[in-house]
Formats: sequence, C-alpha cells, structure tokens
Amino acid sequence: MLTAVDVREIYARCSAEFGAQVHAVDGRWDAPTPLPGWTVRDLVRHLVEEELWAPPLFAGSTIEEIGSPFEGDLLGDDPLGTFDIAAARALGAVCAEGALDRVVHLSFGDHPGREYAMQLAADHLVHAVDLARALGTDETMDAPAVVAVREWFDTMEPTYREIGVIGPRADVPAGAGAQAELLGMMGRTP
Repeated sequence: MLTAVDVREIYARCSAEFGAQVHAVDGRWDAPTPLPGWTVRDLVRHLVEEELWAPPLFAGSTIEEIGSPFEGDLLGDDPLGTFDIAAARALGAVCAEGALDRVVHLSFGDHPGREYAMQLAADHLVHAVDLARALGTDETMDAPAVVAVREWFDTMEPTYREIGVIGPRADVPAGAGAQAELLGMMGRTP
C-alpha cells in the first residue's frame, strides 16, 4: 500500500508526464491518436474533464450534487491554457489536507481519496503514452511513477476490464519492463 505522501508524488509525476506531452502538441490538435475516433484535442479534453471533476469530488460532493458542468467543448480557444489551469486545480485537490483520507463518491461507488488519486494518476500516465504516440514524441515515462502505477494496477486490472474501460490485455515479451507491462495490462501494445 502506498503512503499518502507517495500517492501525491505519484499523481504529481503522472500529471507532469501528461502535461509535458500536452505542451508538445504545437498546434496538432486534430491529429489522430491510437484511441479509435479520438483526436489529440479529444484526448486532452478527456483529461481536462477528469481534472475538473477532481476538486469537487475530493471535497466530498457527489456526482448528482455537481451536476453536468463539464460537458461540451471544455478547451475553447486556448486548449493549452485551459489544460494548465485544470491540471493545477486537480493537483491542488489531490494535495489538499485530508484529501486522500476522504471518501470520494464516484459513478461506480464510494472509494478512498487515495484510490481515486491513483486512478487519476494511472489515466494521466497511460494517456501520456497515447499522446506521445499521436505526436511522435518520446513515450518513455517517469520510471518511479510507472513502477508505482503498475504495482497498483496489478490488483485493479480485473475491475477495469470488467467495467469495460480497458481492452483485452496485450502480449508483452518477458523482461520487457514495467512500462511495457503496464501498457499491456491496459490493453495497449508496448
């Protein structure tokens, strides 16, 4: 089990990895990603939406109380600026006093804040690779973050597959390393 300090650090590292890829977009918002039907803009919008949900969820609000303010075109005319603001707010929510110990009310049940932060970290990390592949940039991610997310995901993989948020496990050669293993577990070809 990761400690509160570790979870915050892992989230920060994963968020930074995704942020580095967003800052490398350089106008290629309409480029396709490895995710069928998603452009770079769609992928960044997905993470911005997650980041916007984080502050009220970590504060204890339910999805019903929050409503649907995060629908539509969240990126507007300044996708990079919008991303930066959302990322900073989400990081602030993860790092807020007591956030990791609170109960977070998610669409699939109540979970400790620590668990929700790791879910967000994993999504940022794997989508950083997706974005790197779309942009043709270096897809090597922060090694300690990869190891931590891979370790956490080992117990979560069956649940993620059961609820349909990842595809079938991809084959990974023996000894390929933690990042390749994590990508394979998340249904991506390493």
